[in-house]
Amino acid sequence: MFAAYFDCPGGPEKLYMKEVMKPDPGEGEVLVKVSASALNRADLLQRRGKYPPPPGASDVLGLEAAGSVAGLGPGCGARWKVGEPVMALLSGGGQAQYVAVPEGLLMPIPKDMTFIQAAAIPEAWLTAFQLLHFIGKVQEGERVLIHAGASGVGMAAIQLVRLAKAIPIVTAGSQEKLEATANAGAAAGFNYKNEDFCEKVLEFTQGSGVDIILDCVGASYWEKNLNCLSTDGRWIIYGLLSGGEVHGDLLARLLSKRASIHTSLLRSRDKEASSGYRQPFTEEVLPYFSGGASPRLQPVVDSVYPLHAIAEAHRAMEENKNIGKIVIEIPV
Repeated sequence: MFAAYFDCPGGPEKLYMKEVMKPDPGEGEVLVKVSASALNRADLLQRRGKYPPPPGASDVLGLEAAGSVAGLGPGCGARWKVGEPVMALLSGGGQAQYVAVPEGLLMPIPKDMTFIQAAAIPEAWLTAFQLLHFIGKVQEGERVLIHAGASGVGMAAIQLVRLAKAIPIVTAGSQEKLEATANAGAAAGFNYKNEDFCEKVLEFTQGSGVDIILDCVGASYWEKNLNCLSTDGRWIIYGLLSGGEVHGDLLARLLSKRASIHTSLLRSRDKEASSGYRQPFTEEVLPYFSGGASPRLQPVVDSVYPLHAIAEAHRAMEENKNIGKIVIEIPV
């Protein structure tokens, strides 16, 4: 089969479509014929040699996939049938023609949804769902600050915050991105490049600040984050785009607000934990992607690249201009 691959760490030019061995599904695994995958920051870091896959995971890129069941390994139950459309969050291997997936990690694709749209769901939406509900324990009426609001996780988080009857506030780096987040349901949005988002958040919340911060930026935002975090607020870090080294009296500032810091990396969680998020997401959120649901949730696809253009897809993400997900279409 063909797969996205690189032989040594480096820039996008290291990527190519390589012929590799098709996986055999092991005990309790389902073989999925992949129609579409999606690009994530983790793929860029892995390509640079800075984010190796967990032990036992495929070294092929791709943390999510949408396609159809192509075969069942020994020990699989009767839940999935050959030909059934499915999607999954993976520890790796999604950007290939086939991937073997533990049956507990599969999710059904909502009716009338294309594989391209479905590929934009697993990583972004499960990450946002886990951050908001399992870690942040978001409550009705709470205010949630979402950094990188126009990213895949950001656009999912906006809609999930609305679904929880809470108030999403975002930061983004352009007017176009802010308009997209407003269309997705953001109550307010601030351009971090030319506005002090801390001042604007405090102004919007009449000085009380936000209850939850979803932060994929890290070090450069720590002081402003704490300034606009409410008493007993929850600061959730799930990425370090600006690095992880903090200079300053973070602990004293945190203590003065009785605030808490939580961290999460969905990829490094074991299969049982990931499956634990999948079931409530499937039951509580997936029905809202179907036609006629109210409110209607929608995955946001920025652009689609064929697998042989995987290097161009990486360059596009590195330019940081995408709104929503960059999807990779897998050849038949």
